[in-house]
Amino acid sequence: MKEQSRRSFVKKSVAAGLGAGLPSVTNAPKELFVHHVLFYLKNAGNEADKAKLLEGLNKLAKCPTIKMVHIGTPAATNRDVIERSYAYSWLCFFDSPADEEAYQKHPIHDDFRKNYASLWEKVVIYDSIGPKR
Repeated sequence: MKEQSRRSFVKKSVAAGLGAGLPSVTNAPKELFVHHVLFYLKNAGNEADKAKLLEGLNKLAKCPTIKMVHIGTPAATNRDVIERSYAYSWLCFFDSPADEEAYQKHPIHDDFRKNYASLWEKVVIYDSIGPKR
């Protein structure tokens, strides 16, 4: 539904008392903040270290400002441009830069760094912001 039509529909529905459960057009985030981290383990072949990092990422996923999270490992795709030497990909979405900043300062995030940073030799982070589509 086009935005103009949707607004009209929502406005008419609210006026008719049918607005319960409909998302607010004016309060919907217009941008999406994406935080993507690649984790490279110190002991790349160590399955125990990999399992421990996954444990930490699953705990980190409980941070309340994250709207959606994906934890992944390198896919079996094989092209020259594909980076596959990381252990885990951590991809999360936020409604705003402020929500991502709150995540950075949250005690869950602090605990993650404190308890799991010893496992990785490096992290590569890609942050981006753009229109929500």
